[in-house]
Amino acid sequence: MSRFLPEVSDPRALDPDAPGPGRGPLGILLINLGTPDEPTPAAVRRYLGEFLSDPRVVELPAVLWQTILRLFVLTRRPAAVAPKYAQVWLEQGSPLLVYSRDLADAVAASLRARGLDVRVELGMRYGRPALAGALDALRAAGCGRILVAPMYPQYAASTTATAVDAVAAHLARLRHQPTLRFLDRFHTSDAYLDALCRSVRAHWDRAGKPDRLLLSFHGLPQRSVRQGDPYFRDCQQTARALRERLGADGDRLHVAFQSRFGAAPWLQPYTQPTLEAWGRQGVGTVDLMCPGFLADCLETLEEINMGCREAFLAAGGRDFRYIPCLNADPKWARGFAGLLADNLAGWT
Repeated sequence: MSRFLPEVSDPRALDPDAPGPGRGPLGILLINLGTPDEPTPAAVRRYLGEFLSDPRVVELPAVLWQTILRLFVLTRRPAAVAPKYAQVWLEQGSPLLVYSRDLADAVAASLRARGLDVRVELGMRYGRPALAGALDALRAAGCGRILVAPMYPQYAASTTATAVDAVAAHLARLRHQPTLRFLDRFHTSDAYLDALCRSVRAHWDRAGKPDRLLLSFHGLPQRSVRQGDPYFRDCQQTARALRERLGADGDRLHVAFQSRFGAAPWLQPYTQPTLEAWGRQGVGTVDLMCPGFLADCLETLEEINMGCREAFLAAGGRDFRYIPCLNADPKWARGFAGLLADNLAGWT
């Protein structure tokens, strides 16, 4: 009988007692955007080359954009951006990677405390740790069912969708694919909104209430929204839900968009011009948080807490107070673990 069986590189494929679907641990793949390996021009160039080559990120004809990218962007921008990374770099490495790993570890511990047999891996869409390597680690651990959870509360094609694309592209090379589920967004989940509200209230308990609270979301080209991207709607729904949770203090809350790139119009109002206008108008104290980022990174620590702080104070503002991202806050980690556990329903 054995002479009719094909040769296989993995003898477990012919083992009737080998673990099959539903018999191994569950897997959770947490995905964040990515970061350079070092705060140097060479490392930033490698990272930007990968990031800005994604057609989901820059929606221009490839031949045109690659010419611009190679001749102009990658020859100038890395040298300008690397010192900004150096300003926020931690002893353990990039803030985005450090805080994302801390959150992944805390989530894994919380799931274990719930008695769940779950493996958690962190992968970056661009750079390291590579998304493909994280997927392979889950498969090597015997995970035949994997929940893919991009760490973006609000859905956008340039973040969530491209993460799904990358997972699918890697699995397309496999003969035996795991069963997948995707968490596409959690912008109005109780765990997320409660964590945001708790962060704001704790800050106000320590420092007092501001004149205004600005929620600064990452920007997106207006063209993307006109073509059907739900990101703007998701951001507004998050803001509205947080405003309701803050009760009477919700009137202090405003929304703006940061990190514009290129000449095309992006979602408005823009964060820094809004802060400058408020400073000129005599707004004294502004609190700012970035609810679209789960982990502090260059865009929150340098662009917001350094650049926007300086712009607001220079325009006449008195006090600028940045509220950190949720990062690996213990209560948030437990809430996030609960949210992920809910999405494992039927598998556990």
